[in-house]
Amino acid sequence: MSDLDAYRSLYIAESRENHEIIVKNLLVLETEASETAIAEIFRAAHSLKGMSASMDFWGMERLCHAMEDVFQEIRNGKLAVSRELMDSLLIASDQIEAMLDDIECGGTGVPQNLDELEHELKRWIGKEKAGETPGPVSPAAERGATPPDDKTTQGPSGAPRYSISVQLKESCDSPNLRAMIILQNLEEVGTIEKVTPDRSTVEDGDFGHRFEVEIASDAGIDALRTIAAATDVLSATVTSVESATPPPPPAPEIRPADGRDRKPVTQPEKAERSREVKNIRVDISRLDSMMNLVEDLVINRGRITEIAREHQIKELDETLNMIGRSVSDLQAMMMDIRMIPLSHIFNRFPRTVRDIANREGKEVEFIVEGGDTELDRSIMDGLNDPLLHLIRNAIDHGIERPDVREAAGKPRKGTLLLSARRDRDNVIITVEDDGQGIDIESVRKKAVEKGLVTPDEARTLSRDEIIDFLFQPGFSTAVEITDISGRGVGLDVVRTTLESLHGKIKVESREGGGTTFELLLPPTMAIVNVMMVRINGQRCAIPIHNVAEVAGLVPGDIHTIGGRETILLRDEVMPLDRLDDMFGCSPATEILVVLQDQNRKRTIAVDEIEGQQEVVIKPLSKVVGTVRGISGVTIPGDGEVVPVLDVTSLIKET
Repeated sequence: MSDLDAYRSLYIAESRENHEIIVKNLLVLETEASETAIAEIFRAAHSLKGMSASMDFWGMERLCHAMEDVFQEIRNGKLAVSRELMDSLLIASDQIEAMLDDIECGGTGVPQNLDELEHELKRWIGKEKAGETPGPVSPAAERGATPPDDKTTQGPSGAPRYSISVQLKESCDSPNLRAMIILQNLEEVGTIEKVTPDRSTVEDGDFGHRFEVEIASDAGIDALRTIAAATDVLSATVTSVESATPPPPPAPEIRPADGRDRKPVTQPEKAERSREVKNIRVDISRLDSMMNLVEDLVINRGRITEIAREHQIKELDETLNMIGRSVSDLQAMMMDIRMIPLSHIFNRFPRTVRDIANREGKEVEFIVEGGDTELDRSIMDGLNDPLLHLIRNAIDHGIERPDVREAAGKPRKGTLLLSARRDRDNVIITVEDDGQGIDIESVRKKAVEKGLVTPDEARTLSRDEIIDFLFQPGFSTAVEITDISGRGVGLDVVRTTLESLHGKIKVESREGGGTTFELLLPPTMAIVNVMMVRINGQRCAIPIHNVAEVAGLVPGDIHTIGGRETILLRDEVMPLDRLDDMFGCSPATEILVVLQDQNRKRTIAVDEIEGQQEVVIKPLSKVVGTVRGISGVTIPGDGEVVPVLDVTSLIKET
């Protein structure tokens, strides 16, 4: 196995893709009889089994082989699909994921309950009754060898013969490994009579991404085509080869000690073939380090530009224009490299929806749209928990039970939509259900009970202000407590997480008609637009998305309420903060900046507005620690270290 250690990461990546295909199509098969879903599962399980055998992960091979046997029975119409069967298959798929985690960490991927899992799968096709109890496998089986009594792999004389032509994608990372996996899978269903070019050339990878196989097999064209059309295959054609008589048995050959067929390759032939690597896998930490270097380049570009402007050197200006374009292009390229499709987390949720709906006795149609929408990986990492919470709440306390929906004139099956789309410079993710909606009066009553507002104040609140109570810590209108929180519980954590990602959340609800949560996110957090201002002569930066407006500061509009300054601006009373504790007292503040976070506002007084800049925000160092009201620092072109205001924390203090 030491020779294959270099392919472990490739094995993990492709195995996770196959695992995802299995789970997705299992959920499809549970709701409808789909031959396409069965074929997809069969192909993915077969590919995973073949790759595991080639990597000597015999535990994974055994489990996938058992799943393959079950789906062979389903495909042949001998086994009906039921919820209990799907439960068993999904449990096996969960174990596959755990085994992949173990293999990725350097383990062998053999769980202690492997025999039990195999027994459970074989129970569905009656193999246990036939006396085929799972047990320790032989060394030959551990190496992926086929038992001698398996008729599908013997390639008996007189079996139909086929010609298979396989064209791999140019983007295939390891064409030699992919080709050898396909050949090994084909050997399990027949006898390979010829490979063109020969195996040694294929193993060396010098076959130009295309090879042909002649095979004798009883499996049939469809099965052979399924095996050949594996991952990274551009096209796979299977044609029948007419033969009046069975092919003669191959003459005895003298093979090298390693058992491999070899064909001498002349030097000119080697020179004519080139192996070009067009795709590589890069550890994400390297991309993060590269992004930090690009951010430093952006900062230093601004610094050099300031120096050139100060000294007015024409030649330096021309050079800087060229460097500036290159840095901008590099910056844009790095941003694109870090972007990941949302399908990476969206694909995790169909199984969650299925399990919760079954547990709660509800019928839910889960629709996913816009999975190809891309986000920066730093934002993607923090989205899983908020989306999971919103989805769990939608099923548990949003969508009604089938009988309740039917009585209300709704379809028995509820609809849950998870979608994503780009809107100008932002990404919008929507979680929408057609359930009972939010009971506004219940929320209003609960807010009064918790002492958040007085009864008189509660009567004057708008619908949006009442819904905003759902984001208070510990707020819930659920009558009974379950392991899945009620509509609102934990939403404070959802909002806090989104704020840490520079995002926002908006709620719309129609009583009896459902609820929509809309998440507004920036595509990246690395480089942002800020407004540069001065307070008491000191510069600070304010993220543009937190600036609602800029106005003149009129002393006559300032009032003192409850011992603190407020200002009346366009018939709206807002707190006024001069940030004296952060920047000192300024004698000449004439400008008012209105800050906004969600639907809350606050104003600050500033001396001067210098304009907008695109900057890189760096977190405060561990030596400095946490500073109230400051989210990080940036370094503009003049080299000064400028604090960036944390508008969210400032507004929460009001």
